[in-house]
Amino acid sequence: MKILLLIIAVLLILISLLQSGKSDALSAFTGSNDLGLFQNVKERGPEKVISLVTMVLGILFFVIVIILRIKG
Repeated sequence: MKILLLIIAVLLILISLLQSGKSDALSAFTGSNDLGLFQNVKERGPEKVISLVTMVLGILFFVIVIILRIKG
């Protein structure tokens, strides 16, 4: 179970690095007037798949951590 947790952690890190950067958030620090904080932007194509895989891996990671914590 610990090996599975390690594999999921590595995959989660790699998938997170593949996601596109959110450069709009950096404009908040530079003082830009058009922050775009509340814009509704829909993910499409590969971005949507990567986002979904990241969410599933994150949920699996936390479920396995909780199981390991309860078990041991």
